[in-house]
Amino acid sequence: MTNSVFPDWFLGEPLKIIIIFLVAFIIRFILVRASNRVVRQAFGSNERKDQRSSTISAVLNTITSLIIWGTAILMSLTVLGVNIGPLLASAGIAGVALGFGAQTLVKDYISGLFLIIEDQYGIGDDVEIGTVRGKVEAVALRTTRVRDEAGVLWYIRNGEILNVANFSQNTSWEK
Repeated sequence: MTNSVFPDWFLGEPLKIIIIFLVAFIIRFILVRASNRVVRQAFGSNERKDQRSSTISAVLNTITSLIIWGTAILMSLTVLGVNIGPLLASAGIAGVALGFGAQTLVKDYISGLFLIIEDQYGIGDDVEIGTVRGKVEAVALRTTRVRDEAGVLWYIRNGEILNVANFSQNTSWEK
């Protein structure tokens, strides 16, 4: 093997793949920083708003990462000569099947996102959710944890929450 073969080989596909992943890393870094800044400015700053903004930022960062790294992997496969058409078709079919199978999970996450964005309740609030009344200990995207007066910790799926009474946001009806 001559010395000129290695540089020719390295300047081909491997260099293109390295550039693809380097550009993906830079784009992801910029988008994550920008989205974190925008979300933080949109919600202001206090403890409750910081919790909301960090949860929303985490969701946006995960979605951004999945899209960017998935695109980089598909572009790299194309550089290597892999036909990604059948792969994309299979992924679409698998996505539909997974979507039907995970409907309740997706419902929980979407409901949790709206609960956080709408600020229906937060950690420390005295709430009644369905038949459970107590203090909110944690609000996550999938579940809400409420501890009742007897000390029982309830895990409530966000997709099952239909009505919420928040006694901490109580205002007087008297004028």
